[in-house]
Amino acid sequence: MTIYIRYDQQLCDDQFFIFLQEISRWLLFLLLLQKGRYGFSQEPERKEGEECFKTGISSCGDCISSGQFCVWCKQLNFTKPGEQEAVRCDTRSQLMARGCLDDSIISPENSFKVVQNTPLSGSFNQRQTQQEAIQLAPQKVHLKLRPGMPQTFTLSFKRVEGYPMDLYYLMDLSYSMEDDLRSIKVLGAELFKALRSITEHAQIGFGAFVDKTVLPFTNTNKRKLANPCPKTEKNCQPAFGYRHVLSMTANENSFNKEVNKQGISGNLDPPEGSLDAMMQAAVCGSKIGWRNSSTRLIVLTTDAGFHMAGDGKLAGILQPNDELCHLDSNVNARNNEQDYPSVGQLAMQLEKHNIQPIFAVTSEVADVYKELSKMIPKSEVEVLSADSKNIVSLIRLAYDRLSSKVTMAHDDLPPNVRVTYTPICPKRGPAGEEEGVCNGVLVGQQIAFNVTVTAERCMREQDFTISPLGIKDTLKVTLSTTCDCECNDPQDKQHPQCNSKGQVNCGICRCSVGLVGRTCECSVGDKDENALRASCRRENGTECEGRGTCVCGRCDCHLTESGTSYHGDFCECDDDHCEKFANKLCGGNGRCLCGKCICNQGYEGSACHCKTSDDGCRTPGGSVCNDRGKCRCNQCECNEGYQRPFCEVCHGCQDPCQTKQTCIECLFQMGVSGKNCTTACMDSVKHKIVDMFTMTKKPCKLKDSDGCWITFKMEQLVGVDNYLAEILRNKECPELPNLYAIVGGSIAGVAAIGLLIMLLIKMLIYLKDKEEFKKFESEKARSKWAKADNPLFQNATTTVANPTFTGE
Repeated sequence: MTIYIRYDQQLCDDQFFIFLQEISRWLLFLLLLQKGRYGFSQEPERKEGEECFKTGISSCGDCISSGQFCVWCKQLNFTKPGEQEAVRCDTRSQLMARGCLDDSIISPENSFKVVQNTPLSGSFNQRQTQQEAIQLAPQKVHLKLRPGMPQTFTLSFKRVEGYPMDLYYLMDLSYSMEDDLRSIKVLGAELFKALRSITEHAQIGFGAFVDKTVLPFTNTNKRKLANPCPKTEKNCQPAFGYRHVLSMTANENSFNKEVNKQGISGNLDPPEGSLDAMMQAAVCGSKIGWRNSSTRLIVLTTDAGFHMAGDGKLAGILQPNDELCHLDSNVNARNNEQDYPSVGQLAMQLEKHNIQPIFAVTSEVADVYKELSKMIPKSEVEVLSADSKNIVSLIRLAYDRLSSKVTMAHDDLPPNVRVTYTPICPKRGPAGEEEGVCNGVLVGQQIAFNVTVTAERCMREQDFTISPLGIKDTLKVTLSTTCDCECNDPQDKQHPQCNSKGQVNCGICRCSVGLVGRTCECSVGDKDENALRASCRRENGTECEGRGTCVCGRCDCHLTESGTSYHGDFCECDDDHCEKFANKLCGGNGRCLCGKCICNQGYEGSACHCKTSDDGCRTPGGSVCNDRGKCRCNQCECNEGYQRPFCEVCHGCQDPCQTKQTCIECLFQMGVSGKNCTTACMDSVKHKIVDMFTMTKKPCKLKDSDGCWITFKMEQLVGVDNYLAEILRNKECPELPNLYAIVGGSIAGVAAIGLLIMLLIKMLIYLKDKEEFKKFESEKARSKWAKADNPLFQNATTTVANPTFTGE
């Protein structure tokens, strides 16, 4: 800038001086303005939030895949000698501050294209059979994203007036629902009236369920299967699991006719096969009669809980539910062959077929179904009266809540893809990654959602869908990523920048075959290029540790951020990353060499943060750490097992009372016989033979080869294996046994035992004889002698009298 000052002779000198002062102020202002515009500071200003986290960058593609703020400079000669090509990758402001021209910066943007955008419908026209009502726009989009760079677009939704409704009434016909069945038989007209007040295009179907017809769920007695009701009922249906009664119809008479045919049934346990019936109603679309363009509702009425996956094992049913339609003659043909579905299986099929369940249940089980509703999206729970007379109002109330709540969500996303929803409506929910919610949406009201899609990594083209829960309309999103750069490189295959031996690709030389190097200056000749590059890898790792360029089989190391150079055969060393102390490299008391601190004289420690001194490590005896460790930073670093502060005690070491027993026994015998104990003790134990201990340590004992006890005490001296032992002069030997007493006692004991045995035998014989005598006396007393003449006896033929016998 050139400023011309015209000097007017008419101005006096004072006025001219004032004029010069004003000019000086303006010059200073312009100078400051220029400084702020072009930046005179050493460090370029970085915009808030803009960061480029780059690792392993070797090409433009690597750069733009590192983050949304990373851009690439393709300018020739941008890198300085010793710099790696990764410096071409940074934020736009940083590269421009380093001298990269704006038109040399490569920064691909996201691409968003609407493929199909059919306008939203205002109302449903039954005569428009060729075209379905549109509630969601757009219907197809194509996204091509930079990794890490989010793309936001708007998704619109509008509730169509008069949109068709398909309602499937699924009723529990177990015996406890008898009065409810009577009520629904007379409420058909009122139910149709309520549906037609919502939309003219309403249809209704009917189905019934009880439970699996196997024990322990149902009595399998032949008579009870035919009539499972606890009382004799004329209109009791045979036991069944699920029966489809009436497909979707707008004919009120058909509905009333089929419902009036239904009778009650029964089973054994309180839980019913509700989930089994809902699964079949959801997946058998063609047989139920669900329309493509309709709001689909299942109204489940019951007064009991439900069986779920795993309960079938009670009946020996091990085959899991396959989530397929098995309706044959309007009943579930595989009812007793497959287990009940899980809650997750049912929720997935209901969402897949855009069916919204309404659980109309009695107050006794309302809490159970409220917990179930939390796991099934777009479901409602209403409390049914004892006789189900309030069912019509409940359906209307639940439908209003379901239809006025619009929940936008997606199916399974590709890996490393995030989707965030921001609702734009009067009663909006919070922004979230799983779903976006608008409440209180009226018929004909248009709302919107800002959908933000981010791909964190490079990926091939994949699709996913976004849709309102419970509604057929979907948005198909085709997603791909931009991971390659379009640098518009010159087509010259012998570019001067590459010494006419290669082609420029985004500012980097791609050398011809047989040439390598930053500017293709190295000819590999007869050598294999891979072998040359392998010589630049340490232990088959990264080439030059990612810190240099392999040139002719040797690493040409790059500069570090501080301006110094990496060094080492593989650029493995740098002098900037050592341990710090007080925020100073090597504590300011040494120099960093290949990641380790080399301390100045008088300092030590991993960060040179300690003065060399051993005052704090010296024991009262003058040793350093008792020679069981090293003194570092004026503190003892003890050998394994020993404890600070002076490495005196070792809790994990073996007890010397046990390890030195051989030595102690030898030392005791040496005092008696002069035995040499060099081998046994290895000069590790000094000893004294004493009459009384002077040490305060606990006494130790060992048993020698004579069976005597030697008592000693040990104290560890300075060093690892160095002890002083005090050994008592007299050992404790047990007294010899009295041989005569032992022999005499043995003989006396044998004699006493023999005598006792003889007395015992005599006693047994006596008792036996006594028992035999008693037995003889008893038999003698019981014997009776008969009186009879001996036939062989003959009387005497001659009688002789003694004349001298007087009879006295």
